[in-house]
Amino acid sequence: MDGIGGGGRSRNPYELTEESAVYVISVAAQLSGLHPQTLRQYDRLGLVSPDRTAGRGRRYSARDIQLLREVQRLSQDEGINLAGIKRIIELENQVAALQARVAELAAAVEGAAAALQQREAQVHASYRRDLVPYQDVQQTSALVVWRPKRQQSSD
Repeated sequence: MDGIGGGGRSRNPYELTEESAVYVISVAAQLSGLHPQTLRQYDRLGLVSPDRTAGRGRRYSARDIQLLREVQRLSQDEGINLAGIKRIIELENQVAALQARVAELAAAVEGAAAALQQREAQVHASYRRDLVPYQDVQQTSALVVWRPKRQQSSD
């Protein structure tokens, strides 16, 4: 994770991360091996959208540079057109978002299961130990012979 809002630790605002937009277009072009005009075209098409400065200048991050290289690889090596590349990027972003959501839900399920186990343990601990469980008496298969009393005749 990026450390924002998690674990109570604040991140240094001057710390450079993969998302830090620090490269101007000429440096980004050089690092990605593309022409600056190609970067502008990719930005217009929505393939790679760098951050903007107050003066509307583009600032690329290390992640943007990686994405530019991937766009170039898909275009040159795989022969995929730019519309296809845009769709691939959208689907990869969607998969990443869904994986993050699954991780959140899995953590929530684990937390709920732990709370349920804790509550179950509390209920079991509250049982009275002086009570004896009732056991049903088993029916026996003993044979009982019944003989009626004979009536005496009065003649």
